[in-house]
Amino acid sequence: MTWQPSASLTVIRERARVYQQCRAFFNTRGCLEVDTPLILPATSTDPNIESFNVADRPGFLQTSPEFAMKRLLSSGCGSIFQICHAFRQGEAGHLHHPEFTLLEWYRVDFDYQRLMDEVELLITTLSLRQCQFNRVSYRELFQRELGLDIDGIELQNLRRRSAELVLGSDCEKLDFDQCLDLLMGVAIAPRLQGYQFVYDYPVSQAALARVRADDPRVAERFELFFNGIELANGFSELTDAEQQRTRFERENKIRRSRDLPVYEIDENLLAALDSGLPNCAGVALGLDRLLMVLLDLDSIEQVLTFA
Repeated sequence: MTWQPSASLTVIRERARVYQQCRAFFNTRGCLEVDTPLILPATSTDPNIESFNVADRPGFLQTSPEFAMKRLLSSGCGSIFQICHAFRQGEAGHLHHPEFTLLEWYRVDFDYQRLMDEVELLITTLSLRQCQFNRVSYRELFQRELGLDIDGIELQNLRRRSAELVLGSDCEKLDFDQCLDLLMGVAIAPRLQGYQFVYDYPVSQAALARVRADDPRVAERFELFFNGIELANGFSELTDAEQQRTRFERENKIRRSRDLPVYEIDENLLAALDSGLPNCAGVALGLDRLLMVLLDLDSIEQVLTFA
């Protein structure tokens, strides 16, 4: 029996420092710290995420505090942040754990570009040194790294190129976004060095992000990587309840086609959006992975108090 913590005392103390500095950072910037439930009746319909059902009645450990925090935003609380645990089934490996820690925050009257600026400032503050960040659009990244025009390629050709670039992968039944995800995760991300923002994701991967008004092909979404490790996912928030309902229904259709559990749509979130979500941008930052980066560690178990 191993009763001792999986993280060293150095790591445990570093986690405490990061939490304290996060709170100081947001407190001085006028953000309210909030606390939302870990178990709620509804959960994410994202076909790439599996939730834990934990109650006799429908109840799910939350994969992110996003839905509850948006209900708070619609209630008029202003800019908010939260440090909390989140849960996802089937997540295991040197970068994944079923239970992990998120720092999630929402800034009223920000867009995704301004939020990227704030992410840079926060990470520089936590790193105790000046950090260098680069930005590239999703479309430009695929062109630069793989020579792929994701706007002009047909699905069958994309499947063929995916199979060529990711040897051993069976791509014949993959849809367009599954091919892009495979290429991003296996062929592109490992090449990214340092802190790299990737922004303007295809509209088919908008999730809860707003579509760019001047380019309906893309959503105002970004992800932050460090040496290929995904650290954060953020966007200018979609405020239209009917558009969001349509996206949830589309995600459930995909889940059904993949023989995945189909989840009821979060009507509380949609009612909150309908009542008036303010113009805002939000981001979820994985604190466990950020600790790995700050301490130059290679496994998430090394930063979890008990893995």
